[in-house]
Formats: sequence, structure tokens, C-alpha cells
Amino acid sequence: MLSKIRHISSSSSCLAVLLVAIVIALHSCSNENIAFKKAEQSYAIGEYYAASINYKKSYSRCAPKDKPKRAVRAFMMGECYRHIGYTQKAVAAYQNAVRYKVQDSTAYLHLGMQQLKAGQYKQAAQNFNQYLELDPGSELAHSGLLSCELAPQWKAKPNQYKIKKEALFNSRRSDYSPMLVGDDADQLVLSSTRNDASGDDISGITGTKFGDLFFSRKNEQGKWQPVDVIEGEVNTDYDEGASCLSPDGKTMYFTRCSSDPDYPRYAEIWQSTRSDASWSKPTKCDISRDTLSSFAHPAVSPDGEWLYFVSDMPGGEGGLDIWRTRITSKGFGGVENVGRPINTSGDEMFPSFRPNGDLYFSSNGHPGMGGLDIFKSWEDSIRGTIVENQQFPLNSSADDFGMTFEGVHNRGFFCSSRNDGKGWEHIYSFECPEILQTVTGWVYEKDGYELPEALVYMVGNDGTNLKLSVKGDGSFTQVLKPGVDYVLLGTCKGYLNVKNEIRVEQSEESEEYTLQFPLPPINVPVLIDNIFYEFDKADLTPESTEALDKLVEMMNQNPNITIELSAHCDYRGNDNYNQRLSQRRAESVVRYLIAHDIKKDRLTAVGYGESRPKIITKKLAETLLKGTPKLELAENDTLTEAFILKFKDKDEQEVLNALNRRTEFKVLRTTYGTNLNEYKPEEEEKKASAKKKGDDEEEDFLF
Repeated sequence: MLSKIRHISSSSSCLAVLLVAIVIALHSCSNENIAFKKAEQSYAIGEYYAASINYKKSYSRCAPKDKPKRAVRAFMMGECYRHIGYTQKAVAAYQNAVRYKVQDSTAYLHLGMQQLKAGQYKQAAQNFNQYLELDPGSELAHSGLLSCELAPQWKAKPNQYKIKKEALFNSRRSDYSPMLVGDDADQLVLSSTRNDASGDDISGITGTKFGDLFFSRKNEQGKWQPVDVIEGEVNTDYDEGASCLSPDGKTMYFTRCSSDPDYPRYAEIWQSTRSDASWSKPTKCDISRDTLSSFAHPAVSPDGEWLYFVSDMPGGEGGLDIWRTRITSKGFGGVENVGRPINTSGDEMFPSFRPNGDLYFSSNGHPGMGGLDIFKSWEDSIRGTIVENQQFPLNSSADDFGMTFEGVHNRGFFCSSRNDGKGWEHIYSFECPEILQTVTGWVYEKDGYELPEALVYMVGNDGTNLKLSVKGDGSFTQVLKPGVDYVLLGTCKGYLNVKNEIRVEQSEESEEYTLQFPLPPINVPVLIDNIFYEFDKADLTPESTEALDKLVEMMNQNPNITIELSAHCDYRGNDNYNQRLSQRRAESVVRYLIAHDIKKDRLTAVGYGESRPKIITKKLAETLLKGTPKLELAENDTLTEAFILKFKDKDEQEVLNALNRRTEFKVLRTTYGTNLNEYKPEEEEKKASAKKKGDDEEEDFLF
């Protein structure tokens, strides 16, 4: 009986244990399913970080014997880690998926690519070969195999790039897509998920704060200052990043990823305009009617005519491709894929331009070091489009992207996730020594200030034909080719043209040519510097030849103008005598021009004597203030006899009298030799004044 009782008691205990085990198993299974469903929902809307957490929970709650389930969950963990840049975790997850014999054969391809990114080239090659047995035509697998061969060779023989991590720009989170701005490249815009970014939410995509645009500038000593939030209305609680500027520096394009708990997050390109030092409230760029594709990573071509961007739109080569759309006054005109050999079945991202037109971009579809590598593309007249890997040390086995250049030089900044276990990107500087021959020029009003609206036309005997815009200070810089003869023509509306010529010789070191383009204005008299006459005579001295020859050149460069040549005297001496002397002097200049093949009917000589004293311009006032002696004069001061005699110092009086003794020219017509109506500067000046008044009135009305 006792044994029977014991048997019943033992059976009851076993039953209880079994029931508890069943409940625990059911609860575990239920939790596993809940975690898996949450992971699937997050993955569907692109929240890869959030999805990875629940896939991991689901994986850990699966019984080790349930290999099919574990295989699927391990594979999906790998997919999430791949998207958020957790390379080592992605390798481990894909290895588990393969170990549990996952049905999706792309696990071998993705495992190989992640091992390539981790610098595990031998293991990566094995998995690429394994995948090629299943898909012999895979472009990515063949490219990966070639990468496993080339990467160790490139690493063993580094090129001339010098790389340095820039601590000042970096935080403990991701800092990426730097952009140099400003005429002197003395400002830097970058994207970052650092703690100073807007909002308090954590991104389900990356597990960090949403990114914002930040800003740094150099101080007067040329040193970069600490990073701060960019001024203006660009940043929001959403993700902002990957920006670029139009060539004139007035428009910024950037990527924004909005947030929605129920739908995928499609990246969009937005634009903002500069108002003083800050940026306006941005507007979305309507590039395409496609609302189910991403548009990101904008870059404007050096001529300002094309907006390049990255998209997964249908019709590409596979993965993410680089596309472009024409920038027009009314928006954007059509889209086109830049095609092969730039795009591949992999991902091509982060396009940027060097001022000479070379396109830089990052890709994991071309053979490389691993991850995203930086490539350079340019057009060759014989071979067509060339794509070239920039190799080690600019590239690493990690992700390298986001080039920005300091003017025409092969130096600047980029970003890389190298040496960061969490896969976060940081800003690096780069410089590649090169022999570079350049021309730097300044376009400005003769006797005045810079002309930021000017254009410079550059023609070379090698077929070069460029239209160059100038910066805010009227300057431009352009790379030259050795052995080429160039003609450069400075132009601006309301001004005469000025031409310069240079011949570029072969050189073993970098060289810069410097040119000046002082454009004479059409509607005001222009001083002719360094015209000298014999004392109390109208005869030109030999020292005047250089200035007179430049005047001949100017007339030849502007064949449709006629001019008035005028000579002026100071107040000393008899009025009639001064008038006759100035007339003879003006006629002397005219005779010189006629002797040098300038047609007589393009020239009018007028002597004004002392009747038209010099009027001080703002620029001349600044110059006199720096001279010896220093003269404090204001704009529009007129150097009459009474005005000059207010100065008691004889040296000061002599400086002012010398300004009155001058030779000038003024444009009378700009239609010589044509059938057009005669140009009258006075009427044009009245029209311009009336238009400005109308614009001012309109502004008052609007505001």
C-alpha cells in the first residue's frame, strides 16, 4: 500500500512538472512569435535597429533543434546588422544562418560581402565561390572575388593619399558627409547624430538620435572652430544629412528622412536658400512623380546645370543607382540614369564633384577594399567613361564615402567607418600630392570693386571651351593643361570686355598663373593710367607707350564701341590756355590710336581744360586714405579750386591737383559696325535708375 501511495505521489509530481514545462514552452513559443512579428513589422518600415533587437529575442527563444526557424531568424538578424553597419555582428549572424542551412542562398553572398568589409579576405573568397556554384552569373560575387585578390595588394602598396582623423569634427556617434563651402573653403557643413542633434527620439533605423546638419568655420588665424548647429530653419526632429551647394553658393540641397510609425521611410531631397549667414525654411524638391522610391545624396555638377542623386527607382542597374535631373528656372526637368560603367547591380551612393568635372562616388558593386569604396569617374576622349578605385589608404575595408574638395586641389575631407567597432562614421582629412597648374583671376570694375556677376570665357587650342562663373570676391580658379595656349575673356553686363592670353609650359612642380580683368564701365568716364605729356606741351612721352598700347588692345577687344578721348587740367593757369592745351593732348592720344589701326570714326577728342574737376569715388577715397599723405575724402567730393584750397598743406594740394590732370575715355556707342540702334549711355543710366526705383517700390509693397 505504501509503495502504491508512493507511486501515485510520484506520478502526480511528474504530471505537475510536465504541465509546468508545457506552459513554459507555450509561453516561450508565444513570446518568440510575438518578438518575431514585431521584428517583421519594424523591418517592413526600415527600422533595422529595432528589428534586430526583436529578431535576436526570437532567435534566442527558438529551440536549438528547430533549425529552420533559427536559420530564418539568424539570416534576418544578418540583414538588419548589414543595413546598420554592424559588420562583425552581421558576419556572426550570417554564419549561423548558413550553419542552420538557411534556404535563402544569398546568405553566402551577404556573408562574403560582410567578411570582405571586415577584412577577412580568405573566408570571403570561400563564400563567394560557394555562392557562384548556385548563381554562376552573379556580378557581385565575381566582383567580390576580384576584391579579395586586389585588396591585399593595394594595402601592401599604399598610394600617395595622406589620411588623418579630424578629432575636432567628430563625436561619439556618426559624423558624415562633410561639405566645404565659402569662397576660401573656410566653412564646413557636416551631418551628425551627436547628442546636440534636434529632438529626443531615438531612431528605430540606427539606434541613435536622428541626424542634423552642423557647421564649423575657420577663425582669423585659419584654425577650425568647434562644431555647432547650422543656422537657419533646416534642421527638424527628422533625419537631415548628405548636403551639397550650388556653384554660386546660394542654394543648399540635402537629404531628409521623415518618420512614420506605419509606413516605410522614403528619403527625400529638400532645398534651402541662403539669407545672410542663415538658411531659409526648406522646400521639397519635386524630382519625380514616383512616390515609392527614395531620393537622396544630392550633388550639383560644376556648371550648375544638373542635380545628381541616388535612388532605387525602377529602371536602374540594381540596388541603389546614381541618377541625374536637369536644373531649370522652373524646377527639375526629367530624370536619367547615368548608367554603366558607373552603376552596377550593387549600391552606388554619395556622388560629389571636383571643380574640374571629375565625379567621385562610393560603391560596393565595383571591385574594392570592402564595404563602400570611393571611386573617381571621368570622360576620356578615346576610352569613354573611366571608373577608377582610389585604393588604400583613402579606401579601407570599411565604408568610405562623402568626398569634398578644397577648391581645385586634391585635398579636403571625407568620412569613414574604419576602426569603429559599432560601424559609426567619422570625418577624415585627405591630401594627395599632385603637380597642378592653375590660373587664378580677379574680375573687377576698373578703379572700383569686384564684379560677382561677371563671367569668364576660356578657350584653349586643345578644344577647351569653358564658361566660368566667379566667386563673391570676383575671383575664379581653373586647372590648366600643360602645352596649351589659352585665351580668357572677362565679361559683365554694363562693362567692356578684357582679354588675357597665357601659354602653359610643362612643369615639374605646381604653378599658378595670376590674371587681372579690370573691366571699364560703359556709362561713366574711365581713367587711363600712366599717360604722360611733355611739360606744358601736348607731346606724349615714351613712358606713355605701355598704357596707350593697352588702350589699343581694349579697342580691338571691343570692336563695336566708339569712344570720347578727353584730357583735363588742374585749375592753375589761364582757363582758355588750359582748354586749348587739353584739346591738343586729347588729339595726341587719338593720333596714336589711329596710327595703330584704330579707325578714326571710332574716336572723338575733347579737351575740357579745368571745367570738369575730378569726382571722388568710394574706392578712390579708400585709396587716398592709405596714401602718403593720408587724405580723408568722401564719396562724391568734387575737386574744385575752392575745395582743394581748403587743404593748407602744399603736398596735399598737389595730390589733388594731380588727380585733376588726367586723361579719360567714355563710351559713346556700342553698336559701331552693326545695324542696331545707337547706344546712348545717358538713356541707359536713366532706365536703370527707373528700374531700381520700381524694384524698391515693389519691395515696399510686398513687405
